Amino acid sequence: MSYQTSGTIQSWAEEDRPREKLMLKGKAALSEAELIAILINSGTVDLTAVDVAKIILKSVNNNLNELAKLSIKDLSKFRGIGEAKAISVIAALELGRRRKEQDRPQRAKVTCSRDAYNEMIPHLIDKPHEEFWILLMNRANEILRPVQISTGGVSGTVADPKLIFKQAIEHLASSMILFHNHPSGNLMPSQADKDLTKKLRDAGRLLDIPVLDHLIFTDKSYFSFADEGIL
Repeated sequence: MSYQTSGTIQSWAEEDRPREKLMLKGKAALSEAELIAILINSGTVDLTAVDVAKIILKSVNNNLNELAKLSIKDLSKFRGIGEAKAISVIAALELGRRRKEQDRPQRAKVTCSRDAYNEMIPHLIDKPHEEFWILLMNRANEILRPVQISTGGVSGTVADPKLIFKQAIEHLASSMILFHNHPSGNLMPSQADKDLTKKLRDAGRLLDIPVLDHLIFTDKSYFSFADEGIL
């Protein structure tokens, strides 16, 4: 279909066309009418797809729940909406309903140092060399993800504070727990471990991403800075 009138989508600035706008600005930038316009793809001779979508939304008081109740026959009554377009809208709304129904996977929650240690067992057990990890959490102390920061030799590894907090910020973490393993099985922290912990604790306070604990991990047990009162 060719579009001749000045009000058609093709005459709009590229960043205002629904498809292009989604690609340029992301899905959240689109109105509900623009999202529906993408589904119905085209309008009529004198109405753009967005115009048609606005008319449909107005008929249900801009309520998507009410829109989802419309049948193929109901939608097909609107000018510019045939059976195929009606089916596209209904299918999209049904997907949204099913997504809403599905429970989000429950995240594991850290309530004590033992919970944190158990979470890291798959990542640090049987390692012949030292590794430094962080466990990132949200405000409810639910685990967002573990992140490996560095890997080193049998007696040490480097933990760069800039990289640690870069990871925390990128993953929108509210707090973190530090981990490094001692392949020797020695649970006692070195002076370097203590100094690093203090440095990261202070940085966390400044950035409002508190360091809740630092665990020295061995295959059989762990040492918790928080439990020992030296964080």
